[in-house]
Amino acid sequence: METRRPLTLRDVSEASGVSEMTVSRVLRNSGDVSVATREKVLTAAKALGYVPNKIAGALASQRVNLVGVVIPSLSNMVFPEVLSNISAVLEDTGLQPVFGATGYSPAKEESVIYEMLSWRPSGLIVAGLEHTDAARAMMENAGIPIVEIMDTDGTPVDSAVGISHTRAGRMMAEAIIAAGYRRIGFLGSRMVGDHRARKRLEGFEAALAEAGIALEDREFYEGGSALAKGREITAQMMARSPDLDFLYYSNDIIGAGGLLWCLEQGIDIPGRLGLAGFNDVELLDGLPMRLATMDACRAEIGRQAAEIVAGKHPEGIIGGEVVTLTPRLNRGATIR
Repeated sequence: METRRPLTLRDVSEASGVSEMTVSRVLRNSGDVSVATREKVLTAAKALGYVPNKIAGALASQRVNLVGVVIPSLSNMVFPEVLSNISAVLEDTGLQPVFGATGYSPAKEESVIYEMLSWRPSGLIVAGLEHTDAARAMMENAGIPIVEIMDTDGTPVDSAVGISHTRAGRMMAEAIIAAGYRRIGFLGSRMVGDHRARKRLEGFEAALAEAGIALEDREFYEGGSALAKGREITAQMMARSPDLDFLYYSNDIIGAGGLLWCLEQGIDIPGRLGLAGFNDVELLDGLPMRLATMDACRAEIGRQAAEIVAGKHPEGIIGGEVVTLTPRLNRGATIR
């Protein structure tokens, strides 16, 4: 893999046509600089993906022993397992993970990446492959190992470790079809900002279409995942489309809420109605009936991403590689 050198003030100076001293003043927000010149410098810096170095003095040319980890949510049950495995791998390497959450906002992610890179970390682990142009430019020019995690359906900046969510959606559709279900509804949260859930739905619908089946109903909402919300949207869908024989949820939490509602209504699961979620979270072990789901390899993703950043991957991967893991279907007790 080609190693890119970090961008410098000179690069911004040449791109903006002003002196390095003026560039420094603008980026430190000090000194008397005209509005037009300031705009010219900031535009050039953003286009290049330049991030100022906040480490001053003797440390200015060195990296610090931090690894930035950028995820959409700290409340989502999916990510703690990823983070714990990253931390476990880095524990004996001298590297310390620092976490930032974006709330599924591209602008917030760009801001978090900017702040993390300004401290010159030794590596950066970022959830997902979709970023703003500015965030991507910053990562491309950081000169450090970058590992995008959770998803491999796309082109990474450097390395990626994850699963194909399109494939995961197809696998679930094939299992549902093989079990004889035909009247299917989909229920999802954050389908605008959660690119991985959207890709699963695309793969799911593609596999259904190949079998001559179309989704009969769908319910999207933009809030966080919660059991109560799963109950609510399941009740709404079944009132609207009572003949459905399968409900596929974008994640396990709303799926668990849906399962609890169905059991309270006395619905025959999985004979009359089948259900499935995604992620295989630990919460499912405490339900009256085990929800069908798919293991998205979270622990393995966290472990391998940290190994790449730390330079201790067992296969010698240090950058520029895509590691695609295979999700595992857990049929539970809700697919006949």
